[in-house]
Amino acid sequence: MSAATTYKPNTLFDLTGRVAIVTGGGTGIGLKIASGFAAAGAKVYITGRRLEVLKKTASEWDRKIGGEIIPLQMDVTDKKSIIAARDLVKEKEGKIHILVNNAGQVGPVSNFFNKTDSPEHKDVETLGQALFDNEDMDGWKNLYQINVAALFFVTTAFLGLLAKGSEDVKEFWSNVINITSISGITSLAQEHFCYNSSKAAATHITKMLATEFALKGIAVRVNSIAPGVFESEMTNDTINGEEVDKIGKGIRPVPAKRPGSAEEMAGTALYLASRAGGYTNGQEIVVDGGYLATNP
Repeated sequence: MSAATTYKPNTLFDLTGRVAIVTGGGTGIGLKIASGFAAAGAKVYITGRRLEVLKKTASEWDRKIGGEIIPLQMDVTDKKSIIAARDLVKEKEGKIHILVNNAGQVGPVSNFFNKTDSPEHKDVETLGQALFDNEDMDGWKNLYQINVAALFFVTTAFLGLLAKGSEDVKEFWSNVINITSISGITSLAQEHFCYNSSKAAATHITKMLATEFALKGIAVRVNSIAPGVFESEMTNDTINGEEVDKIGKGIRPVPAKRPGSAEEMAGTALYLASRAGGYTNGQEIVVDGGYLATNP
């Protein structure tokens, strides 16, 4: 293949013959990514707890576009469920090339925190007590389980299959893509301290896995994507420009004045999953319409 040919997008971003798993792939950002992978020729397993949602999503994919989308029930907070899904994929495929850890939730929210005229802001003691009373330990534990621990357990469960996938094409390693958030980068709490701190932890897990795999000679790349406001189950199915700022809870409006598009999310993930991103490892790509450029 000539150098000129390798520069063509249909070669550079081609995922034909690649096998991907996208957790939380039945809706929202996960579905955007799964659709992008399938359109690039990949066989994509979408996972989640709601099998009926996964089946509906998979049945709606037009194979004339390319690739295929396959439903696979898996609870990322349950080790037995993770192993069962891993074993099924191992039996059918023997390897995978892409793992997207996308499943996540918002968790405890204190909606009064930014409303400084609310009764909870009567004085510092009242505010502190309101935050203490409004959120609970179990809520924090449950969110960290799905937003942080799941990244570790799903990645380690599928690590052997990822390494096997790296053997297919010389210097084209398999890769893990963790979906984090700008909420884990901004200094603002956005009324959900738990979610933001969990996403910061997810970013650090990404860096640790990438570093430790490299140091241990494991041919698997690990990167993350930190989205700003995109349409998803967390943010409602459709968002206009005004709602973007309400969801982002910044002190400045989002410069783009709109949510991110499906193509922008899919394209970013496709870069990391394809030959185009083959030399990218241990990095986080922010896709936020300029939110972090104007907010602390």
